[in-house]
Amino acid sequence: MEDNRIEYKRELTDGLEKEVVAFLNYKDGGVIYIGIAQDGRVYGVEDADRVQLAIKDRLRNNIQPSIMGLFDIIREVRDQKNVIRITVAGGLEKPYYLRKYGMTEKGCFIRVGSAAEPMPRDMIETLFGRRVRNTIGNMLSPRPHLSFEQLKIYYDARGLALNEAFMKSLELLTPEGKPNYAAYLLADDNSVSLQVAKYADTTRVNLIENRDFGKCSLVKALKGILDRMAVENTIFTKIGYPLRKEQEMIDSTAMREAVVNAVVHNDYSYGGAPKFEFFSDRLEITSMGGLPYGVDEEDFFSGFSVPRNKEIMRVFRDLEIVEQLGSGIPRILKTYGRDAFEIRKSFLRVVFYYTKPVPEAQDTSLQTAIPEKGSGKRLVDGLAAGLADGLVESQRLILELIAENPRISKREMAEKIGISTTAIDKNITALKNRGLLTRIGSDKGGHWKVVDDRHE
Repeated sequence: MEDNRIEYKRELTDGLEKEVVAFLNYKDGGVIYIGIAQDGRVYGVEDADRVQLAIKDRLRNNIQPSIMGLFDIIREVRDQKNVIRITVAGGLEKPYYLRKYGMTEKGCFIRVGSAAEPMPRDMIETLFGRRVRNTIGNMLSPRPHLSFEQLKIYYDARGLALNEAFMKSLELLTPEGKPNYAAYLLADDNSVSLQVAKYADTTRVNLIENRDFGKCSLVKALKGILDRMAVENTIFTKIGYPLRKEQEMIDSTAMREAVVNAVVHNDYSYGGAPKFEFFSDRLEITSMGGLPYGVDEEDFFSGFSVPRNKEIMRVFRDLEIVEQLGSGIPRILKTYGRDAFEIRKSFLRVVFYYTKPVPEAQDTSLQTAIPEKGSGKRLVDGLAAGLADGLVESQRLILELIAENPRISKREMAEKIGISTTAIDKNITALKNRGLLTRIGSDKGGHWKVVDDRHE
């Protein structure tokens, strides 16, 4: 049934923009289903791809301020019929309004119960007075001349071309037409430092390592941080017969979501940057700015999304770094619960305490034997059984892919595993140094060989 966050429409109608505006002005946002009647009966949508494109075009052109990065349009299957789900985040630049009518009572709406109601004039004026003007979309870039070769490479890899007007289409310009701070963050060169620190114990006294992945495109910086996290996240392994048990030091799904959230939702307007700190007993991921205006802790933990940096969110979703709006926090809560979060006025921190290693198997005499050719995973499992400290997950996946297809390219490995080719190179070097992998022949015409010296 419909409620304050859910709206059903049997078909796409002229009133769609009004419903979206109402959810944008509501603190929690909401969800609109096209193809489902108000009584919950599923009718479906004909030519769902065309309808999705039409919806995106209407929302982009008919609502102000720009809401790109504040909505998802996804096709779902209900009762074997295509249904369109539109997820709308609560925006920070309230009041949102229909471009046709402007910031008036005919153009501004808000969700009240299960209906979109016209917004009174005094509410419009109050919201406009509170509007967050110091957003990175309105802030001027510290540097007037920016290059975006790194960003173009990432878009090209997704089959998306950036034309000469990409800065306008990606909203990387201020209202005056100059590069904004979002553009600065996504440019090839900037002064924003994103550091991964490692300490010897549970305090910040004995610093072992401090690597800076920033001062480049925020996309490149994020991918570098994620690769580093994967290396640090030890896979504890227990070998026994007939079962094998693996356990990550930190749940990789939750860790990835926390890293992405910290980078996307950090408050860059005051020059602060997210921090990533490994201690002897935990990982701390800190983003600056606390919760966005109008969002309380219950909203936050319920997964309601209010993107602080919609321009960054837009780009990250284009590149499929971010999936659906509001999906990150529930994934972290599923494994670690609310206790993992520390929410303050000026920052938000996620703390992941390490899982203890899996106890060693008492009897290792019945470890996995070499399998027959064609079973890459079992071959790699057998290799790992003889290693004292095991393999990181990315290295294990590389060996599995090579065991199944010795002529696989580095780019194919990167696409299948979901990491950069630079990370593939580093992991291959590590595998070669451990004597587990060798290259036979030339780079173009040769092939890989997984080495198992236990049976040589």
